[in-house]
Amino acid sequence: MLREKQNSTLRCGNQIIEVTSPLVMGIINATPDSFYTPSRTGDSIEKAVAFAGQMINEGASILDIGGMSSRPGAKEVSVDEELGRVLPIVEALVTTFPGTIISVDTYRAVVAEEVIKSGASMINDISGGPLDPDMLKVLAEHQVSYVTMHMRGKATTMQQYTDYQNVIADVLKYFVFRLRELHQAGIHEVIVDPGFGFAKTMQQNYQLIDQLG
Repeated sequence: MLREKQNSTLRCGNQIIEVTSPLVMGIINATPDSFYTPSRTGDSIEKAVAFAGQMINEGASILDIGGMSSRPGAKEVSVDEELGRVLPIVEALVTTFPGTIISVDTYRAVVAEEVIKSGASMINDISGGPLDPDMLKVLAEHQVSYVTMHMRGKATTMQQYTDYQNVIADVLKYFVFRLRELHQAGIHEVIVDPGFGFAKTMQQNYQLIDQLG
């Protein structure tokens, strides 16, 4: 079987982290409606900081803050509302836990740019880039790490797009194209996310898990 050589490090801002073994990403949803209730902190900075501290103590290497739910059928919020939710929390976590890698879950370039300026060193994009054509420009300019996910449609419509000829082949084909595009844009610190539950049926999720290697 042909195997591509895997990078053993990832640069996040001014830090180099080892990725030779699995890392834990702790999720902080600054939302009232994300699908996993215990991850919700709303816009409470105090709750987010306490939750972050607990996750760091339990072994989280990365903290990921989201300001807009991406559960199936979730409604979009305005850019201002998303920024209002995540920016104060990013600023608080950067101050309280210096050295911890802060990621922000957003597909909007404007939000990405603002949180990067406030100390985030990773952008976690459920759309993989296509939902905002300015995203690649922001990433290339700031040279942060980027999680590019596979999804079809948007959160409001994604479960209508589960008709794959072969989900494994189609997801792989998508990432071949996306990685080429990212590298050509000068973005090289990339993590790929197959997007379990995003435009996937339960059976397709299990197929992806089975063939993850």
